[in-house]
Amino acid sequence: MTQAPLLTYVTFLPFLGVIPTLFVSQKSEAGRSLIRWISLITSIIVFIVSLRIYNGFDGNIADFQLVELKSWIPSFGISYHMGVDGISFWLILLTTFLTPITILSTWTAIEKRVKEFYISMLVLETAMLGTFCALDIFLFYVFWEIMLIPMYFIIGVWGGERRIYAAIKFFLFTAVGSLLMLVCIIGLVYFHKEATGVLTFNLTELYGTTLPHIYEILFFASFALAFAIKVPMWPVHTWLPDAHVEAPTAGSVILAGILLKMGTYGFVRFAMPLFPDGSAFFTPLIITLSVIGIIYGALVAMVQPDVKKLVAYSSVSHLGYCMLGLYVLNQQGVEGSIYQMLNHGISTGALFLLVGIVYERRHTRLISEYGGIAKIMPVYATIFFIVTLSSIGLPTTNGFIGEFLILLGAFKANKLAAVLAASGVILGAIYMLWMVQRVFYGEVTNPKNLNLKDVSCREVVYMLPLVVCIFWMGLFPNFFMEKMHVSVDKFISQVSKNNNYHNLPKCQIHHASLIQSEHK
Repeated sequence: MTQAPLLTYVTFLPFLGVIPTLFVSQKSEAGRSLIRWISLITSIIVFIVSLRIYNGFDGNIADFQLVELKSWIPSFGISYHMGVDGISFWLILLTTFLTPITILSTWTAIEKRVKEFYISMLVLETAMLGTFCALDIFLFYVFWEIMLIPMYFIIGVWGGERRIYAAIKFFLFTAVGSLLMLVCIIGLVYFHKEATGVLTFNLTELYGTTLPHIYEILFFASFALAFAIKVPMWPVHTWLPDAHVEAPTAGSVILAGILLKMGTYGFVRFAMPLFPDGSAFFTPLIITLSVIGIIYGALVAMVQPDVKKLVAYSSVSHLGYCMLGLYVLNQQGVEGSIYQMLNHGISTGALFLLVGIVYERRHTRLISEYGGIAKIMPVYATIFFIVTLSSIGLPTTNGFIGEFLILLGAFKANKLAAVLAASGVILGAIYMLWMVQRVFYGEVTNPKNLNLKDVSCREVVYMLPLVVCIFWMGLFPNFFMEKMHVSVDKFISQVSKNNNYHNLPKCQIHHASLIQSEHK
């Protein structure tokens, strides 16, 4: 138990920033500017405070740290339980790092309902941080559901022409999966009470709960569906391209950079360790769907005429690697998956910011509308090319480390899956470099592009930290990975040691045996 509730401070500081915003009028430009500054300063303070988590975190301890535990609804066994380990730790810092960058990027892009937009952004940050910190499964569900509301409004109010359709589709997909998960949460708590006589929603106590085999499979399937929609895995990915294309730039950055990671995080923190037998039962299916997602996302991205939609489908491909890494269930694969979550947040978030910069100038994202703009916007083109190299996994950039570890881990567990997944790296290089060639090189054929302005000082300020991270994570990966080693090892033990091999089909017994031997 910590003396200072650091995780509570980090989680709810963004919400405190909402309070002064409520009392500022947005009728004048001065008022709107003040609202922007309040939101930016609040998010920067949250990031600075979150850095104390790094100082207070011991990478040699596998258990949850900075734990806060208070009774909340004792009659139902519900508590306010917060904590972090080497897996959630970096995702929290990713959230606090990307939020001020995203807010700064909206300085001139958001002109209507300014107060409501920044309130939505700050409430969303609180919900995201709470989701990563919560160790009570009811508390997690509350944050998980709250997160939908501001994101729904960000897409539906400040999005493009089809924003209502995209917002409703996003909400319905996520809500349906979440409701099934809620039913299974109640069922899990019931079985735990029947076995122990204790009514609790405490996640650390629910780990290891013995369930009838059929219920374990059904409960895992429900949890997995909710998280697979959020990832999103193929074939429940169809909400993502619409949401990305219609969302404002800030919404796309938060969606790609953080919200999608909540799906993969949900598998790591809840679905896999709570239901290890169910996870093992579905392992071949999930590996298959992950590989399909990798290749499908890359092929569909290749034929997109819209740059933003291309980047959106690339997320389907990249998150397929994250799921593959988790389900080969060895040290290289899981650590590569977690690292790739961070990489994707940095690189794809940067790509959406860059698309937003040129969209503000031309109000079009069609590749055919551009061509040769590297001559007009050389600094912008340089930054875009660096981020592109990161996205395709060039050595010395962050993307290389994550993909290499995932493929290495996959090759040890399932050689066919590794070979097929490796083809996604080649396809990724093709569609990204082909897009760069068409947008930036050749002759300037469209006269509307002749007067484009290069990046401003503000745009350089919020892009520079992302470029630094790309090389920092690519050149010094151990700085990030040394904090996650023991937590990943504990996660692998949780998922693999309790598998009931006698109830699994032969192909799954073989895969589970590979996993167990790798762990030993």
